Amino acid sequence: MKKARHFALSLLTLAAFSMPAQAKVPGVPTGVDGATKGIVAVSHPAAAQVGKDILAHGGNAVDAAAAIQLALNVAEPYMSGIGGGGFMMIYLKDQNKVTVIDSREMAPAGVKPDMFLQADGTPIPFADRHTTGQAVGIPGTLLGVETALERYGTMRLKDVIKPAIELAEKGVRVNWVTHDNIKNSLDKLKKHETAAEVFAPGGAPLAEGDVLIQPQLAKTLRLIRDKGVGVFYNGEIGQAIVKEVQRTGGSMTMHDLQRYAVKERVPVRGTFRGYEIVTMGPPSSGGLTLLQIVKLMEGYDNQKDGFGSVPYLHHLIEANHLAYADRAAYMADEDVYPVPKKGLISDDYIAERRKLISDDAANEDVEAGDPWKYDPGKKPVVAMHLTDASPVKQTTHFSVMDKWGNLVAYTTTIEDVFGSGIMVPEYGFMLNNELTDFDAVPGGVNQVEPGKRPRSSMTPTIVLKDGQPFLAVGSPGGSTIIASVSQTILNVIEHGMDIQQAIEAPKIFSSSYPAVTWESGIDQDVILQLMAKGHAFAPRPTNIGNVQAVVYDLETGKMYGGADTTREGTVLGVDAVAYKSAQPEVQPAPPEGPFILKVNGIEYPYTAEQKRMLNGTAYIQADKLLLGLKGDFASFKNQAVAIDGRGFLPVKKVAEALGYKVEWNEAERTLQLQN
Repeated sequence: MKKARHFALSLLTLAAFSMPAQAKVPGVPTGVDGATKGIVAVSHPAAAQVGKDILAHGGNAVDAAAAIQLALNVAEPYMSGIGGGGFMMIYLKDQNKVTVIDSREMAPAGVKPDMFLQADGTPIPFADRHTTGQAVGIPGTLLGVETALERYGTMRLKDVIKPAIELAEKGVRVNWVTHDNIKNSLDKLKKHETAAEVFAPGGAPLAEGDVLIQPQLAKTLRLIRDKGVGVFYNGEIGQAIVKEVQRTGGSMTMHDLQRYAVKERVPVRGTFRGYEIVTMGPPSSGGLTLLQIVKLMEGYDNQKDGFGSVPYLHHLIEANHLAYADRAAYMADEDVYPVPKKGLISDDYIAERRKLISDDAANEDVEAGDPWKYDPGKKPVVAMHLTDASPVKQTTHFSVMDKWGNLVAYTTTIEDVFGSGIMVPEYGFMLNNELTDFDAVPGGVNQVEPGKRPRSSMTPTIVLKDGQPFLAVGSPGGSTIIASVSQTILNVIEHGMDIQQAIEAPKIFSSSYPAVTWESGIDQDVILQLMAKGHAFAPRPTNIGNVQAVVYDLETGKMYGGADTTREGTVLGVDAVAYKSAQPEVQPAPPEGPFILKVNGIEYPYTAEQKRMLNGTAYIQADKLLLGLKGDFASFKNQAVAIDGRGFLPVKKVAEALGYKVEWNEAERTLQLQN
């Protein structure tokens, strides 16, 4: 599982996290020699080295970001590349300005709102709808990179693309992340054959330690170097894209590629505890949802509650439910539909929404609110209350700071792992499946429409103190991106963690009642108490997001970085700092024990050693059972029995006394409780 440094959240650990950072701004690590001439935090070491080299040779943060993105197309071809899109957030020191280069994919002219529906009107399953040409949006990454360089860089595209060409020609070592993603995507890669020939020659996934050489991709990058982006949007590469998209069922034409437009956008801004958070607005839902979450959490004493505590996590889950409900109803491409940006994060609206959070129990019926009444001058539109039913998607994020104080937070994607699974024949790059970010069911603000950008969750973010930026942060992970970024910011500001601690601390994700996914390190007693409030934690932990961030100490002028351990995250400073995530240890699946306990259909995470079956009667360790069922030990102490020196209680008797109906499923060895 995740974590190079395992977070067992004992009281001592929580106390350590509550200590304030000894610096003018939060998030600065102690005992580390920070960089002064530039720094990068990237999910792959080869791309991080490219960015560092650009900074060392006089390039600014935008130059380095452009080079990193192109290098990631080679080193992490399953996460991003010229067949996709993204959002580059840039802080310009000399102008004290934050701007965004939006290279999000667009829908071709030939799309239809109902194109992801089956004949019976139900959505085509995600596994099927995301692997055809219908799912491919018009790519924007390459034009976005060139636009950023022309407006805010100091180098030319033909210069920053050279390291990527060299990586493609000489090869990149296959790490555990690449191997696992190829292995887990093998069926998708084989569906269209071309990609399988590159990543699974002979039918077997490239192994860790192999060298991934991509001569066709190198050819493509050289064409772009020599002929410019026109060869992609109006030349032979574009013609190859269109041919393959149409062959696999899509409608894209050369005219679609030619009409693609990069947008420069003004980010959205909000405040939290006196800090200013500058983040991504529509067509991303990320920034506004992030701001809603942290502003909802501002109404609680999170430091007193403590990181990983029951009240903190309960409030956090409930705040996420409220924010994600509004996300589903109102977030879309603002160029097509108005979005109530002011209303969603107004103090009065946040206070109204916070009243829906009870300290005692989960809200079972969360619906979107009405932010339009706090957004005068706007006209409401019909909203669809939809949840994100597709699996968690992947992406990549990296953060850069140069010696002049410019910052870049860049989130970039081809959407799912290996995107659509479609590789452009003879040109060696993957095509996105971004159109599946539209709602499959038409009728809402995020339905499929020609020329429209699908709703995104990407959340590149810069945080400022007293008007000066000190944190650039972001994450991949589909709709979990928002949770990862918001919790990293809360960890830094509320819980006094340094940036690496803040990234590694276990996260939760819950976009709607009641399901909660979580990372290892959250105390079992906390989980049981939260489940007693109505939250349905998954039986086992999983990894959430992959945060990469840089922190600038305004007091000393030194730069630091943090890299997630779910990939081979790497922080490199030009003159100091070098950190690379180690491969996390794989934790074996725990034994289930003699039976499974389900409450209202949800499996409770009791360990095998906490369960016993004696003479046909199911027992669970007394303190653990009562935490999960909200029982009082004094009421049941006479029923407790000692087993191996610990007290156990009979589940059926206790549950019935607490008002549950109890059934035993012999075939599944499951004790089912219902109330």
